[in-house]
Amino acid sequence: MSKTLPSVVHSDPDILGGTPVFTGTRVPVKTLLDYLEAGDSLGEFLDHFPSVSRDQAVAALELAKKMLTEYAYPA
Repeated sequence: MSKTLPSVVHSDPDILGGTPVFTGTRVPVKTLLDYLEAGDSLGEFLDHFPSVSRDQAVAALELAKKMLTEYAYPA
């Protein structure tokens, strides 16, 4: 099942100054990327941020991949 950006990521000026967060949480999406960049596993991230579901994290990564692919190879 494909997820849309609003169902996965939310940005609101009243939540962390508009930083993109996982919908329904106050966890910045960048935190997931920081964990992965540091060599931590997705499981470690999810253990530390239980308000983020595995589906949300995977969907965010899929969206990032899609956005980067479209940027690198525009139609």
